[in-house]
Amino acid sequence: MADSALLSLSVSSMRADTPATILVGVTHAQTCLVLGARLRALRQAGFRVLLLSSPGPLLDQTAQREGVEQIELPIERGMAPLADLVSFFRLWHMIGRYRPDMVEFSTPKAGLLGTIAARLRGVRRRVYMLRGLKLEGASGLKRLILLAAERLTARSAHVVLCNSESLREEALALRIAPPEKLHLLGEGSSNGVDTERFSPGPSPVRASLEIPDGVPVIGFSGRLTRDKGLPELIEAFEAILADEPRARLLLVGWFDGAEDALDAGLRERILRHRQIHCTGFVADTAPYYRAMDLMILPTWREGFPNAVLEASATGVPVVTTESTGARDSVVPEVTGLLIPPGYPEAIHEAAIRLLRHPELRQQMGQAARRWILQHYAESRVVGLTVEYYKGLLDERVAAVLPGAS
Repeated sequence: MADSALLSLSVSSMRADTPATILVGVTHAQTCLVLGARLRALRQAGFRVLLLSSPGPLLDQTAQREGVEQIELPIERGMAPLADLVSFFRLWHMIGRYRPDMVEFSTPKAGLLGTIAARLRGVRRRVYMLRGLKLEGASGLKRLILLAAERLTARSAHVVLCNSESLREEALALRIAPPEKLHLLGEGSSNGVDTERFSPGPSPVRASLEIPDGVPVIGFSGRLTRDKGLPELIEAFEAILADEPRARLLLVGWFDGAEDALDAGLRERILRHRQIHCTGFVADTAPYYRAMDLMILPTWREGFPNAVLEASATGVPVVTTESTGARDSVVPEVTGLLIPPGYPEAIHEAAIRLLRHPELRQQMGQAARRWILQHYAESRVVGLTVEYYKGLLDERVAAVLPGAS
């Protein structure tokens, strides 16, 4: 990016009577779960903010809570050529109607369709927020198609913001975009963590689930899917029970119907297990983190896992994998443990180590919260975004960015 001093320049297109308009678009309404602080900070900075996604309660709730305008536009998450064509023309028409000064699209489908439509409509500031690489969970022809789509999306944007350092490294290795187009703000994350909401303290969750005091609780938070490593986690939990028969597994999340959905047999096994507590969707996850002795995210791919940051802010040590994005969310042997993806044995070994050494859990939990406060406090992360976007909207900055035409 141009000299950082330019970031503090006044935004030429933001006048008191006509604030600059930023359109933030995602594919599915569930992504709105991680947009709140970002939207709020942009609005409070004086931007007119439009939030676009497929229809859903989370879109309605997020737009209302953060005081931004909402746009419902159906977009399929999976491959659907005819539906995608319809969505593209709707996006093209919508962008022409609102004429935003800047667009920020993220998630694969909205990123692809949205950045192309914005480029064709002449929007000069086009940001692709790279939250993860879906292609890492694919192979063969599907992987090639997803890779081509990522490259086309990046080509259609003039800035690609990466959610973590390892995600930027992977995007470079895959030649998704040249290095000068790939940017990382701070140490990563798109939203940061509300460190007051996610903080250590008592929780009513154990009592509500009838978990006795002293019983070890292993937690998970997120979508219950294959790519999140649920099959390996369930297999590892059976081995954990052989060593710690009283242990409980607390799954804070929902069975997502995406392409990596769990098969019916595993879902039934989870729901019937006497020592697995499955909450379904939870609006406020903070009390659930406080009920955990440790959290495990055995994911195969990430951008930068918010669940790990939230658990860490709550003072909970985390076991996660060396996968892209996930490995940035833990300081190994300091705030938690890193293991290879796909190995139930590694999950079992890491969990037993932490369960049998409470002093180590306490040390890691305390270090994790300090680390989050230093690098990932919500105000810091979204503040970096606001300043960066002000810089992009300055004509002198935009003029030197690659692909700005």
